[in-house]
Amino acid sequence: MSRDFDPVGAIPYRLALAGGWIDQPFMSRHNPDPFGSMVVVSVEPTFWFMERAGLATSTRKTAFDLWQGELPDRPPAELVRELYHAENRHKPDPSGSQDMAGIIYPGISRLDYDYDHEAGVFPRHVESTNDPEIAAWLQSVIHILPVNQRPAGYDPLQDVNFDPEWIRRLGQSGVDCYEAILARDVDVLGAAMSETMTCWDVLVPHSFRHPTITIDLPGILRSYQDRYAGAVYSGCGGGYLYVISESPVPGSFHATIRLANAD
Repeated sequence: MSRDFDPVGAIPYRLALAGGWIDQPFMSRHNPDPFGSMVVVSVEPTFWFMERAGLATSTRKTAFDLWQGELPDRPPAELVRELYHAENRHKPDPSGSQDMAGIIYPGISRLDYDYDHEAGVFPRHVESTNDPEIAAWLQSVIHILPVNQRPAGYDPLQDVNFDPEWIRRLGQSGVDCYEAILARDVDVLGAAMSETMTCWDVLVPHSFRHPTITIDLPGILRSYQDRYAGAVYSGCGGGYLYVISESPVPGSFHATIRLANAD
């Protein structure tokens, strides 16, 4: 193997903190509020995250092929659309555009989804911060624990419940999460992320409970939520657990947030 071989590459990863699923039109179309939000964070590719774990790794692979391993220097909204269409071409069940936005937009971003805007496919507004002090605080309080890759045959959408009030709560959790980050309020941040998990359990109950999942994901989640400010899984089926705490979390690690003009 060549010593120049880089298994990680230069394309960022993305973390999804709160409001996940609101980027899907089948969810946002039932939202009684004008829009719902989710929060994504672009992180530096300093190591290899495991696949099938909610880090948008399939979208990242598409970006590698599309742009020869590096993000082009063009407007983020333009790149999001280009990557979205490359990723979802000919797919009967397209991924949401938060995967692309989380990879491409630097810093910490709130994505606002409105079904009346482009049928909910792309955010009607993106609010981002690249404040180094906010980013340093956030990456210090997010403790990442590997839990479980999605098993073969797992499908979280085999059972769904599009209850408008719970969808409203899901979209609001993204709003609350972003405001908590700007205020550097660990308790509100943890509560907003835990609220997302509560909403998932109602709206997409197979997120954590499915015949192919052999570990107690709800029990693990509750244990960390009870001991710390809050916790959220990186994706359906588990993946990584993001634990919010100002004190150490045994066995965890931190990611490095990618900021604009960091180069």
